[in-house]
Amino acid sequence: MAESDNSFLREQVALLPLSPGVYQFVDRSGTVIYVGKAKSLRKRVSSYFVQSKEHSAKVRVLVRQIAEIRHIVVGSETDALLLENSLIKTLQPRYNILLKDDKTYPWIVVRREHFPRVQSTRQLLRDGSQYFGPYGSGMMQHSVLEFIREVVPLRTCKLNLAPELIARGKYSVCLQYHIGNCKGPCVGLQSEEDYDTQVGLVVSILKGDLRPVRSYLEEEMARASAALRFEQAQRYKQRLDALDHYAGRSVIVSARIVDVDVFSLLPDDDVAYCNFVRIRHGSVVGVSTVRLSTGVGADERDMLTLAIQHVVEHIAGGELAREVIVPFLPSTTLLFDGVTFTVPKRGEKLDLLEFSQKSARIYRAEQLKNLEIKNPERLADRLMNAMQKELHLDRQPRHIECFDNSNLQGSHPVASCVVFRNGKPSRKEYRHFNVKTVEGADDYASMREVVFRRYSRLVAEGAELPDLIIADGGKGQMTVIHEVLEYLQLDIPIAGLAKDSRHRTAELYCGYPPLLVGLRPTSPVFHLLSHIQEEVHRFAVSFHRQKRSKAFIHSELEQIPGVGEKTVRLLLQHFRTVAKVKAANFGELAALVGDAKARKIQEFFHPAD
Repeated sequence: MAESDNSFLREQVALLPLSPGVYQFVDRSGTVIYVGKAKSLRKRVSSYFVQSKEHSAKVRVLVRQIAEIRHIVVGSETDALLLENSLIKTLQPRYNILLKDDKTYPWIVVRREHFPRVQSTRQLLRDGSQYFGPYGSGMMQHSVLEFIREVVPLRTCKLNLAPELIARGKYSVCLQYHIGNCKGPCVGLQSEEDYDTQVGLVVSILKGDLRPVRSYLEEEMARASAALRFEQAQRYKQRLDALDHYAGRSVIVSARIVDVDVFSLLPDDDVAYCNFVRIRHGSVVGVSTVRLSTGVGADERDMLTLAIQHVVEHIAGGELAREVIVPFLPSTTLLFDGVTFTVPKRGEKLDLLEFSQKSARIYRAEQLKNLEIKNPERLADRLMNAMQKELHLDRQPRHIECFDNSNLQGSHPVASCVVFRNGKPSRKEYRHFNVKTVEGADDYASMREVVFRRYSRLVAEGAELPDLIIADGGKGQMTVIHEVLEYLQLDIPIAGLAKDSRHRTAELYCGYPPLLVGLRPTSPVFHLLSHIQEEVHRFAVSFHRQKRSKAFIHSELEQIPGVGEKTVRLLLQHFRTVAKVKAANFGELAALVGDAKARKIQEFFHPAD
């Protein structure tokens, strides 16, 4: 290589970014002769031009033929891996050997057959089967398959399980059936309908959605436990544990979707996050997220248009796929000639859009986490400003209190109050309340008593009052709180959190009379309110369980004839548990409560002795 050529290449190398990406070596005829991936483009490419004994003869010949260096920056090392794969298949560079044919990155296939098998493959065929991947490495794919086989029992044999062959009794169960890894469809012990349900769980896992399989395992575990099949229940428990430890998920694309671009927009107060996913030849070749200021356009459709423009100019190489998947249509399509915009309502395109939206949420969470670490006060200010704006408050709700009641068919009614300061729980200020004046299950009356006791005491003590009171309930609970505050002549804003049929935070009411406030489920304000509701519910339920447990212990001892509340208290103070009272000998009991009561206690617990 001439000295001038060498100087030109060194200048190109010096200008490369330190970002992950893919580089291409081009010869004098303009042909790409090598494609490689790098965690840091500048560091990796510069290593070719350093004299080293570790360079093979192939590398030395390659370097002598390089006339130009091209590069593509991507968002991560994984993106670089997949992009390298796609470019090698397309360009077929002379000096790339390992990834030239179709046997490159592995896929997981759900076969189109009776009792479908879930297998590894390196051949993407248009045979009607479902393909998921590609996976960045065989190890990653293998870990996913192992996880699936650990959680969902499916067959691994190569038998043709056509219904007529099963009906003939052609097969017999194997070891996998005996160790619980297969339910024996080969001998008719598992119906095809039940097997297809299991396959559906596998497909949901491969698409990154673990909720269906979690619900299934929890229901089966509860059913087995209720039927006293504890060994089977333990197996389901082990599968749930494996689900909790599962982390190696891949980016999933259907083999039927070939070339599309996907955009999603996640507005978040004064900023918005636009995620871009590029799919080429059925593979994800790029995933990136850009952060935009909402000042460029208050309307979401305008923001999406500007975000797509930005991605096309700075990330997507100036072009879009012929089909672009979006959550809603941009404000204008004239800027994107020849492009069809699709707003999916169901199916695999909707799955892709949801993957993009999830990527945007992850990116935002990482950004907020970094902000919290670097400047927690700034994050709290941002959240409080957003709450003040969304709830139309006169000041920031730095001090929030939330109430919840708990009872079981009217027994042991209790209530709890949790306190949040600057968006964080202040657990030392949490309070429990025994409801004293209410008989039965009357949530409104219980709320009235507890709120009155709480704020009449704070007023009497001259203590700080909250900036916002939240009721774990809707308009009815808010009305009760308003009546108490009005009686105490206190002017404190009130909000109410209502749940849906699945006990999830669904609606927010604010003010009096209560008005419904529209909040995006993805907004930080909604997340904070959900956290507050979950926390007050947890705190109330835990206190109620303690009350029930203590009541049960006392009631058991109070059933002993001739033993009253004072004696019960004395026994528990000394022995701590009912079990130890049962195990105590006559001498120990007599020394504590006297011979007569000791005899009655022993006769009650040991009538046959």
